[in-house]
Amino acid sequence: MSKIRKKKYEESNVLDAAFNRMRYLYDTFDNVEIGFSGGKDSTAILNIALIVAKEKNKLPVIANFYDEEAIHPTTIEYVERVRNHPDIKLNWFCLEFKHRNASSNEEPYWFTWDKNKKDLWVRDMPEHSIQEHSKFYKGLTFQEFTSLRAEKSKGTTVDVTGVRTQESLRRFQAVSQKVNDNYISRYGHFSIAHPIYDWSSQDVWKLVHEWNIDYNKTYDIFNHTKLSNKFLTQRVCPPFGEEPLRGLWIYAECFPDLWHKMLNRVEGVATAWRYANTELYGVGGIEKPDELSWKEYLSYIVDTYTAKEKNYVINNINRYIKLHKERCKVSIHDVNASPLTGISYRWLCKIAHKGDFKGRQAPDNERINSMKSENITQDEAVILYGTDKYKTEYFKK
Repeated sequence: MSKIRKKKYEESNVLDAAFNRMRYLYDTFDNVEIGFSGGKDSTAILNIALIVAKEKNKLPVIANFYDEEAIHPTTIEYVERVRNHPDIKLNWFCLEFKHRNASSNEEPYWFTWDKNKKDLWVRDMPEHSIQEHSKFYKGLTFQEFTSLRAEKSKGTTVDVTGVRTQESLRRFQAVSQKVNDNYISRYGHFSIAHPIYDWSSQDVWKLVHEWNIDYNKTYDIFNHTKLSNKFLTQRVCPPFGEEPLRGLWIYAECFPDLWHKMLNRVEGVATAWRYANTELYGVGGIEKPDELSWKEYLSYIVDTYTAKEKNYVINNINRYIKLHKERCKVSIHDVNASPLTGISYRWLCKIAHKGDFKGRQAPDNERINSMKSENITQDEAVILYGTDKYKTEYFKK
C-alpha cells in the first residue's frame, strides 16, 4: 500500500482554513454550488458559504438537495427550513436516482421516486421539487448528474461538499495523495471541493453550538438511542447502502410510520433489518461451511449474484488479487491477511458478501493488524514480502 501522510496543520485553526478555502472557491470559480444533504457536515459548509458569499456580494448561495425519498421526517422538516432561508436558493431534486440496495443480491439497486413503483413510494413527492431535468435520465447517480449539470458554456463550476476524512481511511488516503489544493478535484470546467475535509465531528458540532445554527433535529433523536454521542455512526444518508444498512433499526425504532412503508420499498429489507449487523451481511467475522476452504467459499458467494452484478463482483475480486500479485511475492493465504496488502481469501469473501458496489472497502485494517501481529513496520513488510518491482517503486517515494 502507498505511504500515508500524517495530517499536518498550519498555524491557523480548521475554521480559519475552511473560510480561506471557501473564499478561494468563490474567487476562482464562476459558479459555486453547495451539495446539501441535510446532514451536519453540509450544514457547516452551507453556513460558512453564507458568510463568504455575503462578504463577496454573491448571494444567494446556490444549494442542491437530492431527495432520496426514504428520508427521516425531521430531515425533510429541516430542509424545508433551509429552502425558506432568504439568502439561499435551494434546488430540490426528486428524480429517479440510482442507489445501492445492499439488502438483496437479486435486486442490488433501487431508484428513488421510481415512476414505475409510485404505489410503493414511502412519502408523497414535494410539489415544489424539480421532477424533470434536461440533463437527467433514469439510472444516473446524483454524483453523475451533478457533473452533467455543470454546463461549460456557463463557465467553471465547483460542487462543494461536506466530506471529511475522519469518516474513513479511504477518504483520507484519497485527499492525502495530493500535494497542492488537496481539497479540490478538477475535471476540466467542473470541480469538486471539500473545504472541511480535515474537520472532526466535534469541530462541526462546536460550530453549530457556538454560532447557534439551525440544524437537523434527527441528530437529537439519535442521541436518545444507543447512538448517543457516537458521532461517526450518526449518519443522514440513503438507508439501503452497504454501510447505512446497519442502521435500519433506527427507522423501525424511531420512525415507525416511515418504516412500515420502507419494508415494502426494496427487496430484502426485512431480512436486512434483522441480520444487517451479523456475519450474514459481512459484519465482523463471517462463517463458511467446514468442508470448504475460504477460496472455495468465495466462488460459492459470487454465484449468488445475478449475471450483471456477478461480473462486477468478479472484476472487483480480481482487482484485489492482481494488486496482491503485483506487490507481494507470497501467495494469498486462505485465512491470514498479508501484512503487505491486507488481503486473504477470507477477506475477499467478506467483500463478496458485501458486494462493495461503490468501491468503499479496503483491506487497510487487516494489513495494519497483520503488521502488528508480526511486530513489523510497513517498510519492513515491503522488504520481507514485496516483489522486486514493488520494492523499487516503494523506496523511490
